[in-house]
Amino acid sequence: MKAIGLKVARPVTDTNLFEQTDIETPTPTGHDILVRIKGVAVNPVDFKVRKGKADDGNFKVLGWDAAGVVEAVGENVTLFKVGDEVWYAGDVTRPGSNSALQLVDERIVAQKPKSLDFATAAAFPLTTITAWEALFDRMGIDRTDVEGNKNKSILIINGAGGVGSIAIQLAKLAGLQVVATASRPETISWVSKMGADHVINHHNPLKEQLEGAGFAAVGYILCTAETDQYWDVMCDLIAPQGRIASITEASENHNVDLLKAKSASFCYEFMFTRSMFQTPDMIEQHKLLSEVAAMVDGGKLQVTATENYGSLSPESLRKAHELLESGKAIGKITFTGIEG
Repeated sequence: MKAIGLKVARPVTDTNLFEQTDIETPTPTGHDILVRIKGVAVNPVDFKVRKGKADDGNFKVLGWDAAGVVEAVGENVTLFKVGDEVWYAGDVTRPGSNSALQLVDERIVAQKPKSLDFATAAAFPLTTITAWEALFDRMGIDRTDVEGNKNKSILIINGAGGVGSIAIQLAKLAGLQVVATASRPETISWVSKMGADHVINHHNPLKEQLEGAGFAAVGYILCTAETDQYWDVMCDLIAPQGRIASITEASENHNVDLLKAKSASFCYEFMFTRSMFQTPDMIEQHKLLSEVAAMVDGGKLQVTATENYGSLSPESLRKAHELLESGKAIGKITFTGIEG
């Protein structure tokens, strides 16, 4: 089967960054299903893994957002059958979705929304799982208590990115007042379209802007930008007994005692945790993706795919990585799959 990947980490400007080649078609066993990829999307994790690629000569296939059709199933599979149309983010410890076919554990897969084509559907899984787990699993927001959440607020840092775009919508559906950050006219317009009640500029002091919007503090903060950059200000802005979640790693040591007097908490969200450690609750990702599919088909969630780069190829994939690395991407970049 055909696959696109790399053997050596190179800068994104290198026209030979990715190569397409033929690799062995895998056979599903156990809980694995074999999916023929019809749509893929890119995320920051793609270029982070790419940059960290060891110079070991091994061919690395990236890509952790996909939609496609089940082509074969392992002997323990009970959730799917051949011909099912599915979507998923996959497992960062296994070969990715930038290939014609991919093995993935059924417990982190769901039926894709019927109302979306494959490429558009592929924009959802990774960012949706990340936002859902950050809001509802990590910070413990009760998404069923819409009335009770109306007096609660959340600050979403970098609201125009893939995770921010979904997090705004999920937080609004849960009843929260949403403040999102954006700086350019096009990103301000985007986060407003996603449903943010207030938009503030992350290039300017956040405290004054929050106060100007009527918030002395916020009960929840979701950081989808640089944890290092926002640590001190998040500790300042969080309300007593509030909760902070971040999806980006820190490279500096930070003073957690800034949260002590407020009895506030901080946690990380990494959507690959369940698959990476084969946690007993892996199937929760199947459940949440199933629920989100129904929400999409019911018109409750807006599409976050903004650009389609056509058929997946080494050059189109390089261009997508280049835009992601620039920090100027809005929403999600998608592709149709490769055949063979």
